[in-house]
Amino acid sequence: MRQIDTDRNLAKAILDELRGAIVSGELVPGTLYSVHDLAARLGVSRTPVREALIQLAERGMVRFERNRGIRVLQTSLHDLEEIFAIRLLLEVPATFRATSQGTPGLVTDLHTHLGAMRRAAEARDEAEFMAADRRFHEAINVASGNLRLARYVDSLRDMVFLRGTSTVDRSRGLDDILAEHEKIAAFVEQGKPTEAAEAMRRHLLTTAQLLIAQESAEAGEPVSFVSYDWTRLSG
Repeated sequence: MRQIDTDRNLAKAILDELRGAIVSGELVPGTLYSVHDLAARLGVSRTPVREALIQLAERGMVRFERNRGIRVLQTSLHDLEEIFAIRLLLEVPATFRATSQGTPGLVTDLHTHLGAMRRAAEARDEAEFMAADRRFHEAINVASGNLRLARYVDSLRDMVFLRGTSTVDRSRGLDDILAEHEKIAAFVEQGKPTEAAEAMRRHLLTTAQLLIAQESAEAGEPVSFVSYDWTRLSG
């Protein structure tokens, strides 16, 4: 982690740095850390670090353990199942609403993010690709007019990254993921809310099924998502 520039918005800078370190794996899942040590690494006092950790605990990323410190949590297969079930319930109608409203600037933003995804795919830069992927989804969710939904979905994505896993080059390639986003953007641009929402549904459902099946197989566990009625969310 980098030391924090105290001239910036301190609380947000600390939260962003800790969150980034957890998502990237720099702060290792299952490991205990002390507030004192984290504050020293960031070059700030303990109070704002503790406040940032409280927010991360509310997101399910860390857990406070009395007289021991904070532990970075690992996302379970069951967590993945629940996360994608929630995303399907939230992002599909958000896509319908954003497309119906014809939010100014949305199509331009989506093309910008798709361009970044294409360049990253050509460079085989998965980290940059996923960052642009994240911005693509955020643009649609914000355009739906529900900022609370947009923030919540963004925090759910952090929970997936906590697993330290991806379908890229394991269940599908970057070009496959890009194509799914291009379909969503095309329907948004055409002003077809039903088709855009359905394209988002198919994208999220495909990601959920591939990721959970992949992780279940690697863990030697039964495929978790069969216990959830995915067909109810995909029809």
